Amino acid sequence: MSYNELDRQICVIIPTYNNASTIKRVIEDVEHYCINIIVVNDGCTDNTTEFLNSLPYSIVVVSYPHNKGKGYALVSGFKKAIALGYTYAITIDADGQHFADDLPRFFEALKDNPNGFIIGCRNLTEENMPRQNTFANRFSNFWFHLQTGINLPDTQSGYRLYTLSSLKGLNLITSRYESELELLVYAAWTGVKITSVVVKVYYPPAEERVSHFRPVYDFIRISVLNTVLCVGALVYGMPCKIVRTLKKTIHLI
Repeated sequence: MSYNELDRQICVIIPTYNNASTIKRVIEDVEHYCINIIVVNDGCTDNTTEFLNSLPYSIVVVSYPHNKGKGYALVSGFKKAIALGYTYAITIDADGQHFADDLPRFFEALKDNPNGFIIGCRNLTEENMPRQNTFANRFSNFWFHLQTGINLPDTQSGYRLYTLSSLKGLNLITSRYESELELLVYAAWTGVKITSVVVKVYYPPAEERVSHFRPVYDFIRISVLNTVLCVGALVYGMPCKIVRTLKKTIHLI
């Protein structure tokens, strides 16, 4: 499926918080593959706002005055995309770690998964990959499998394609970056097909990296979320899976 076939169905959402040094290049690179761009200004305090206002071409900007977290930014972007009539949204990080030339991989993968989620799977042995990222991803992969029974190689990747109809009416527990795991778990519980494609990743040297990750505080938040999701898997996720299996069985009889 080429972008020409999707030109009114798909958009790219870029949530940003103080990424003034990289957001310009990210937007320019994305525009080569998709002109439907939604930038969510998550309460930036640097000069990101001024830059977005000075762009010579048209993008949609969703802004609010105070930082509310990546989860809130994503949901704001999804709501705007749904209101504008898009069917799919691809999320890409504003820090420059993702490559826009991987977007056609998602377009192509839609042929086999037109109603699901597609996750951009990174090479976690990439040069300069922060150790805490590798550990956090393995930690997240383990809990995701426990909560859904599905094996995914990279549950922490922010480079994803979402089918927007699966997100209508969704209320997230958390508004921070761990919400991306929550989105995957809820999708799995409701029977959304989740697949992955291989994507490149770039991590700058530590001295150049802009990170909003707070090791102790965020690890506690992730642990609390996983506890809640494990309980949810028992009382909601597994029963839903059993009901879907029974329906398929009855249909085949």
